[in-house]
Amino acid sequence: MTVDLTAEIESNTDDLLALVERLVETPTVSGDEKPGQEVVIEHLESMDLEPDVWVPDEADLEDHEGYAPTSVTEEVGFEGRPNVVVRIPGSGDGPTLTVGGHIDVVDVTEDEWTRDPWRLTREGETLYGRGVADMKGGLAAVLFTVKTILKSEVDLAGDLIVQSTIEEEAGGTGGALAAIERGYLPDAAVIAEPSDIPNITVASAGVMYFEVEVPGVSAHAARSHEGVNAIGNATLVYEALEELDRERKDRIDFEPAYRADPGLEGHETNINVGQIEAGDWPSTLPSRATMYGRVGWPPGESRGEVRAQIEAAVAGVTGREEWTVDAEPTVEWFGWQAAPHRTDSDSEIAQLAKAAAEDVTGETGAFVGSSGGMDERFYKRYYGIPSVSIGPEPRNIHGADEHTTVTSLVETSKTYARVIPEYCGTAD
Repeated sequence: MTVDLTAEIESNTDDLLALVERLVETPTVSGDEKPGQEVVIEHLESMDLEPDVWVPDEADLEDHEGYAPTSVTEEVGFEGRPNVVVRIPGSGDGPTLTVGGHIDVVDVTEDEWTRDPWRLTREGETLYGRGVADMKGGLAAVLFTVKTILKSEVDLAGDLIVQSTIEEEAGGTGGALAAIERGYLPDAAVIAEPSDIPNITVASAGVMYFEVEVPGVSAHAARSHEGVNAIGNATLVYEALEELDRERKDRIDFEPAYRADPGLEGHETNINVGQIEAGDWPSTLPSRATMYGRVGWPPGESRGEVRAQIEAAVAGVTGREEWTVDAEPTVEWFGWQAAPHRTDSDSEIAQLAKAAAEDVTGETGAFVGSSGGMDERFYKRYYGIPSVSIGPEPRNIHGADEHTTVTSLVETSKTYARVIPEYCGTAD
């Protein structure tokens, strides 16, 4: 059975690449996922499947421990942004497996790209385009593999849940979490995030966004001695956060994070101030500066513990001699509020995924940890469901000229063709 599926995938690689092309050439920046979901729905219906298509309701999710409103949802809401899931019933009593991933991608700065980001460009073995690696390529591999399994009439014993969800790039609570809360609760989950096959991702980072409001005292620049420049105070906050970042890097170690990428050693946690807003006129000392940052960290700390460290570092600047205003800086948390997750590498799905990936590629893989937040956390952290990632080679994801390879996409598809029937079991 496995050999037949592998041969079928090999002989129909052009169909896989055609699906990747359709998805890449259908822009689905977080908040506008519907056009891509329509492609997914069409593909599922071509298999005579009837997908469940629904728009998530924030009221159904807001009391969940893992829920946080994302910046995208706060801006555009959920209307017109459907999730797509189909359950393929098994013919026996095998375990249920969820496969799939997210349809949304991050936006592009087109003048940084040397190729059209919204077209699939092939140069030899390399494929370029926004989402080709993260993660429309992997999602296409899942959809193509499921079609191959059904076409080959493999009789799965357990249920197979196939899903395409929204807004992972913004936090994912309206996507994967909404699907689980709708009742799509498997025994294990495999998401097609780019793991750099044959590596298998078993852990993801915690990620939180924060905003620091820094006070000053406005005054005309010609009489600056009468005021306090909030930008100057913001530099004190920035220095405190940089100091905390260095201290955390010195004491935090998470070996899975740098198994596949040695350059990550010593950088398993990070604090970054990515935006600052202040002032409205060159001749005025601004009375307020607003800083926006991100903190990421591996399993081992809770969200509350990390928040407390950030807040203490910010509050500590008021004790410095340079701080000359009575008001104190304040910290607010918004957007991404993801806790980290880790699936036991000895779990059945992790062992099966690694063995299959190694057999398909002929290479030795590793259990690795992601340095970003991922949908897999919802399964493991809140429901105790083991969840891993199997996906293609990721290069320049979220950046200009994002790319992957034909070989890694085909190998991803072949690995799913091994994992799905072996985990769910077959009637014979």
